[in-house]
Amino acid sequence: MDKTAIKNFSIWARKALIRSVADKCGLVGVREDGIQEPLPQSTHDMQFFDAGTGAPASISGDEIKKRKALVQAIHDKQRDSDYKTAYNFIVEQVAYTWFNRLIAIRFMEVNDYLPSRIRVLSSEQEGKLEPDILSTPFDAELDFTPQERDTVIQWKDRGQKEDMDALFRLLFVKQCDALHEILPNLFQEVDGHDYTELLLNISFTDRDGVIYHLVNDIPESDFDVSHVDENGQTTGQVEIIGWAYQYYNTEPKAAVFAKKEKYTKEEIPAATQLFTPDWIVRYMVENSLGRLWVEGHPNDGLKENWRYYLEETEQEPEVQAQLVELRKEYAALNPEDIKLIDPCMGSGHILVYAFDVLMQIYESQGYTQRDAAQSILTNNLFGLDIDDRAAQLAYFAVMMKARQYDRRILTRGIQPHVLAIQESNGIQNAHLEYFGAGLSELEKNTARMQMENLLESLRDAKEYGSILRVESFDWELLRRFVAGVDVVSQITLDSIGVEDTAEKLMRLVDVGQELAQKYDVVVTNPPYMAVSNAGAKVNDYVKKNFSDSKADLFAVFIERCGQMAKKNGYQAMITQHAWMFLSSFEKLRTKLLAVDIVNMAHLGARAFEEIGGEVVQTTSFVIRKSHIADYKGEYCRLIEPTSQQGKEDMFLAGENRYAADQSNFSKIPGSPVAYWLSLQTVDAFKAKKLYEVFEARNGITTGQNDLFIRYWYEVVPKSDKWFKCNKGGSFRRWYGNQEYVIDWENDGFRLKNFRDERGKQRSTLRSIEFNFAQAITMSRIGSGITSFRFLPNGFITEGASNNIYFKENWENLLAFLNSKVCDFILELYNPTINVMPDDLRNLPLTYLQASICCNHQVNKAVMLSKTDWDSYETSWDFKRNPLVIGNSLSAAYAAWKQKCEDRFQQLKQNEEELNRIFIDIYGLQDELTPDVADKDITVHRVFDNKDAVPESMKGSNYVRTMRDEIVSLISYAVGCMFGRYSLDMDGLAYAGGEWDASKYITFIPDEDNCIPVTDVEYFDDDIVGRFVEFVRTVYGEDTLEENLRFVADALGGKGTTSREIIRNYFLNDFIKDHIKTYQKRPIYWMFDSGKQNGFKALIYMHRYDENTIGRIRADYLFKMQRAYENELKRTQDTIDSSTNAREVAQAEKRKEKLTKQLKETRDYDQKIAHLALARISIDLDDGVKVNYEKIQTAPDGKKLAILTAIK
Repeated sequence: MDKTAIKNFSIWARKALIRSVADKCGLVGVREDGIQEPLPQSTHDMQFFDAGTGAPASISGDEIKKRKALVQAIHDKQRDSDYKTAYNFIVEQVAYTWFNRLIAIRFMEVNDYLPSRIRVLSSEQEGKLEPDILSTPFDAELDFTPQERDTVIQWKDRGQKEDMDALFRLLFVKQCDALHEILPNLFQEVDGHDYTELLLNISFTDRDGVIYHLVNDIPESDFDVSHVDENGQTTGQVEIIGWAYQYYNTEPKAAVFAKKEKYTKEEIPAATQLFTPDWIVRYMVENSLGRLWVEGHPNDGLKENWRYYLEETEQEPEVQAQLVELRKEYAALNPEDIKLIDPCMGSGHILVYAFDVLMQIYESQGYTQRDAAQSILTNNLFGLDIDDRAAQLAYFAVMMKARQYDRRILTRGIQPHVLAIQESNGIQNAHLEYFGAGLSELEKNTARMQMENLLESLRDAKEYGSILRVESFDWELLRRFVAGVDVVSQITLDSIGVEDTAEKLMRLVDVGQELAQKYDVVVTNPPYMAVSNAGAKVNDYVKKNFSDSKADLFAVFIERCGQMAKKNGYQAMITQHAWMFLSSFEKLRTKLLAVDIVNMAHLGARAFEEIGGEVVQTTSFVIRKSHIADYKGEYCRLIEPTSQQGKEDMFLAGENRYAADQSNFSKIPGSPVAYWLSLQTVDAFKAKKLYEVFEARNGITTGQNDLFIRYWYEVVPKSDKWFKCNKGGSFRRWYGNQEYVIDWENDGFRLKNFRDERGKQRSTLRSIEFNFAQAITMSRIGSGITSFRFLPNGFITEGASNNIYFKENWENLLAFLNSKVCDFILELYNPTINVMPDDLRNLPLTYLQASICCNHQVNKAVMLSKTDWDSYETSWDFKRNPLVIGNSLSAAYAAWKQKCEDRFQQLKQNEEELNRIFIDIYGLQDELTPDVADKDITVHRVFDNKDAVPESMKGSNYVRTMRDEIVSLISYAVGCMFGRYSLDMDGLAYAGGEWDASKYITFIPDEDNCIPVTDVEYFDDDIVGRFVEFVRTVYGEDTLEENLRFVADALGGKGTTSREIIRNYFLNDFIKDHIKTYQKRPIYWMFDSGKQNGFKALIYMHRYDENTIGRIRADYLFKMQRAYENELKRTQDTIDSSTNAREVAQAEKRKEKLTKQLKETRDYDQKIAHLALARISIDLDDGVKVNYEKIQTAPDGKKLAILTAIK
């Protein structure tokens, strides 16, 4: 199946149909900004509207009725929204209605399922554009009035493009009308009020139209259920309907996710729709419906058809005896007794495969396919969905599946129990007076009372969907009540519309019965959505009825599906796997451990090929609603493969299978579904827990980090305002990630009193009693392996970190936390990317029972990691660049590279030694090895270039190259040029405050805080000149050229000399590297005139004052302009006087560039002049983000881009 073609078509077709429907709406005076009244020249039989094209558009006859119905539909929808929302909803509704019908007719014509067997959208004759129905319209078994017959003949005789398109639309609508007789839930009944027909605008001749693309873009074989490929595999599937539905929703889904508000009931289907992978559908159906049957009717022949069926794991004799009793109950079932429901059916994928399995069951009992198909529709399959369009497609898919087995099923008048949930809003209770004719008074009163209760239950049902719990009423009595309508003897104004009410009531009765009755099998892929994203009604309902699963709809549906299942029935689902581990679902787990988990396919991330990343992690499972003590379920651990196909292959190969007694889960704190643990590991949880010895806490939440938190290098270090802040960070063990400061002036007064406009506290000051205490810290949110670090005294911790506070004996704890054993255990509590303090508190400290001392290894690891962290200038304990040593840069680099390698190997050896210790203590020799992957060692390793990086380091954040080290040296050199650093002292020399010239003797910083960066050496003291002087000062005159060549070779890039290469680096790459190193908070700012490199100059933010811009303009920009003017004169002299053609050509090229640069600097001056005159000052406490914007904003508020953009 070509899913790319289906996706591209569906996304495009939705937009095309919406445009087309909106255009047609406009022609009848219905627009997004309001509804027009007919123009004055309109009459009772003819209405005119301003179409915006000169001549007015007109409608007549039934078209007027259809427009009236359209306007009424918008007004009805407007009752619970605004006009614009209602208009767009109706336009979308009409668009998807025609999309569904087009897909349906295309499927039917390809499979020869249309009653007339004449193609409507295409031709059986290859290469023929004209659909077959146009060739023989009167053979298509359609009803025509005499006038319509004459019109058809006239159009065909004329044969003009417009005539043929008009004929096609007529025939297409006629075909849809005819299909109402056999598929009434998809094709609406013809009457004068169907506004969808009024808004249809399709063409078969338009090669940019929906018809042409549908027929030509998606391979016909994808629709053909009888088509097989060269491997004998069926290529066409009814499932194409589901894929079209999913892809049609692509953009609405993205739009819903992008908004910040809660989801409306109209948006929930798009937000939660996800097409279930075919193999997961088969796994769920075979192991629930299939198991129900073969447990009571053993049949190896049936099971041979089921590739994803899991045999019962070996059980103890006592368990086996109870299973035998259960199977006796299943043996009493006949095929027609089985009831299966998918309460979140989407486009019907699960129901379609359940149909196939049921067919196999029926055939095994001697039924014909024809009789079985009728019985399956009548007795076995039930489906519900909140989305009308999904229900339409599910209905169609089930009927098409039935058509495969019974050629006449469409004419038998059998309708499946596949329904869209309907709500009772709008039903007039006064109309109930007109129902119940023919019933006794007692029956009538009983029916009315039950009907009123049902209407109340289904109020706003579209908000809730299948989580609604409905009482079990006397459904046949209610149907008789609705059928007994009597308006003839009671005709009043109140009786108007009773017939419509009767139709709606009958649908509500059908929905109510499906929600109320119990099922042998419940199979579904429920919506995944935080309940907090739903509206207030859903939130209140869930809190009241599903308090143990209220965090997410998928968990609510786990409970709800359990309620829908009969005793000893089966429940099969695919959900997010969070319920297995997170503390927020602990009560739900307790409920689920009271029934039998028969088997599970634990999928983890990337189980859906349409969803990448780690966010959606899933598990599929089958539950039997029984409880047998010591029952063992079969668990397939499929989390390692990173693709949908990889997981399926591992499942079929029978790899990573575990038999687990779920009673063991409750022996672990929080009862996680840790099926893969050995009994020895379970016993480890008898030890003391971390919370009994240490204190695990989360940090504060400021409510607005931009106001209170800075990178430390943005501000002037002030002991009375800015305090060190521990704020998460990337994967790093032992030490580091110390990058932030927090405003805690006056003991955090401003933060403690940070409130919103209503006076509500915005900040949450957790654990402030532990401020400044040493701890072990970790980043709360990560990906994959966790990492813990020693945190010295002096920090305030923010909410992105979890801390463990201690009084003593922290080394053994840190050793354990950074071991593979801790990772293994943490995954039991929480395999998500978000680790919470409770997950840490429940860690078993089994090592306390052993006599170990890891002080030496841990202190060594912390020291190695700290040395690595402090080697780079973004550490506040940075002293000087490690390459500033000796007289040879090459030798300094080689020595530094080896030092990094030695550090790396020492830490790796250390971590593996600690792993061995803890694996032995916890008895995990069968589950874990002590080896640590190179990419998981969190100190830097240096390679000469990217090609030299070994495969074992791919994916590491701690790989550096020679270029990276030279870039760091250049950054340090620039710091020395501005006085941030000094060759005469370690660490920071100046970061604001009073300037102390005595700190600088060996290398004097720039005097006026401006260093020009030019493409040619116009000034002796430009950035390249200053850098050369730095290299000379550090390494000596004798090795200057050798060292400059080493720098140039490491940088690479354009240039024939080392100085040219270095100049090009400063011109093009330095500021980009600096912005990246300083995480988009640069402390060196590049004044930049534009693409021609007309003017560039660096300044140091901490030395900026209100005169800086004016000084740059007067002393550097004007000087640069004069240099260009002089160079232009010299170049023109060469052009005028030279007789060398090559020299003249070069001069002309040079002149062209200089002219552009001069113009750019003059344009730049117009911007910078405004800012220079404004004498803008900055406050370093505001940070880079605010100040960078501030100095580029004129007094009138106009933004003037004078600095390099931060990207």
